Amino acid sequence: MSTSASAIERRFGDGGPSGEGAADNEFIRRILSRKTVRRYSDVMPSDSLLELLVAAALSASAKSDFQQASILRVSDPAQRAAIGKLFPSMPWIGFSPVFFVFLGDARRLQRIGELRGKPVRNGTLEGFFNASVDAALAMQTLILCAESVGLGICPISVIRNEIDKVATILELPDMVFPVAGLCLGYPQAEGYVSLRLPRRVTTHRDRYDDSGLPAAIDDYDRRRDALHSIPPQQHRSNAEFGEAAFYGWSEDKARQAAKAEGAAFPPYLRSHGFSFD
Repeated sequence: MSTSASAIERRFGDGGPSGEGAADNEFIRRILSRKTVRRYSDVMPSDSLLELLVAAALSASAKSDFQQASILRVSDPAQRAAIGKLFPSMPWIGFSPVFFVFLGDARRLQRIGELRGKPVRNGTLEGFFNASVDAALAMQTLILCAESVGLGICPISVIRNEIDKVATILELPDMVFPVAGLCLGYPQAEGYVSLRLPRRVTTHRDRYDDSGLPAAIDDYDRRRDALHSIPPQQHRSNAEFGEAAFYGWSEDKARQAAKAEGAAFPPYLRSHGFSFD
């Protein structure tokens, strides 16, 4: 079995295509083996390396060349502490060596229209979506580049749950919004490769088909539990839903999704320049 095939098996374990026959590629193999890192050493990545990573991130694809991503590095200790205090269950937000916030920036295109005397109205749903995707592509590009030089990362989407407070701390203007934060640093300890859903439910050909979802999810839950079971103290909402006879990934995610997150995000956006027309 090739190194890439081994990495695919470790990532999915679904008995699907192994990639055998394709030329081995170190970059692809590294992506297949990537991990989320929440514990970091005290070594600070150099500014020159961070500048290189940001340049790479801003080289990502951009919708119509509008370039509606902006990247904010939060280095002020008071700002870092204030954001970290909002999410006490995630101390790595305040303590990681580096913390970036990836911004959807619909403001810049709006201002360019004003500068050139054109009626640009970028607060639509399309404008929001385009800026969000640009920021997400930039973040993923930085993630992959950072991991290629030995850094570890942890994306932080929860900052949108406290959008009013985070935006105030970061002094964000209208039409600029956080898509996610990103903790970054040299890993203190090895993480683990998280088992992904079987590809037969996440990949399709010619038409969408989820008829096999129930059996595939049951199988995935059991295989994932055998590798990394969710400890009882992390079971969600037992008071509301009761204790599950078997608490697997799907039970956990169904309980998490039953309580909608980000309720403050839409009204914040509407009050800061977005109409979503």
